[in-house]
Amino acid sequence: MFEEIDMKNLFYLILLLFLAPLEAKTLIFGVVPQQSPIKLIQDWQPIINYLEKATGERIELKVEHSILEFEKKLYSGVYDIAYMNPYHYVVASKRQGYIAKVRDEKNLVGILVVKKSSGLRDVSKLGGKTFLFPAPEAFAATLLTKYELLKKYKIDLEKNKNYLYVNSHDSVYKGVARDIGDVGGGIERTFSALEDPKSKDMLMILYKTKAYPSHPFALNPALSNAQKTKITKALIQMPQSLVSLIDMKHLIEIQDSEYDEVRDIAVLFPSKEE
Repeated sequence: MFEEIDMKNLFYLILLLFLAPLEAKTLIFGVVPQQSPIKLIQDWQPIINYLEKATGERIELKVEHSILEFEKKLYSGVYDIAYMNPYHYVVASKRQGYIAKVRDEKNLVGILVVKKSSGLRDVSKLGGKTFLFPAPEAFAATLLTKYELLKKYKIDLEKNKNYLYVNSHDSVYKGVARDIGDVGGGIERTFSALEDPKSKDMLMILYKTKAYPSHPFALNPALSNAQKTKITKALIQMPQSLVSLIDMKHLIEIQDSEYDEVRDIAVLFPSKEE
């Protein structure tokens, strides 16, 4: 025989269950994989640890194995917080409403590297050479270098298709050192951080592009205003030892309008994911 149920107590029990605070969602932090996954985890996990303490949020670092995989997830709104290149940002802002909040004060410059022993010293002579790029939508490493080669030197890489995509900046530099390609696109930060001294010593920077606003930290619009505020504040106040760990100079708060010039360039290179 069932025991008689105290309906009043049962009501209060159900009410307490509904009013009990739900377990906080873990925020996903995505980082554009310009370097190897091991290097990214080594450099970025201390920053994730700091942000968790500074914000009180649970945050998980998500490192993809290729820039293309990162782009798919970014453009689908998977990340709550993301560090991306300027081109990624203008696409992600348009598609998912991501909001740029913070960036390194140092501007972004694309570079072209060649082997020191190649004899290549004149950019105008690069037509017909094989180029290596990290990904189709790598802003400075791919898009800016292609753009300036076309505008300044009339070298149309898209017409001749004499290039390969090799997943990361590190792969570009190592590929040029190993003669997989003659010229490689990258950025100064990843070139200086290359953890392969033999390859690095074999290379030189042949060309630098015009400077543009650097990679932003952007937030998913689904985050609450309180979350956006405390995450932005924590990034701005991040200790210099951690800022230096990811080879940045000084983090500053920014506005979306800083990337309007990037939007003008993006018109010439529509995203394959759109």
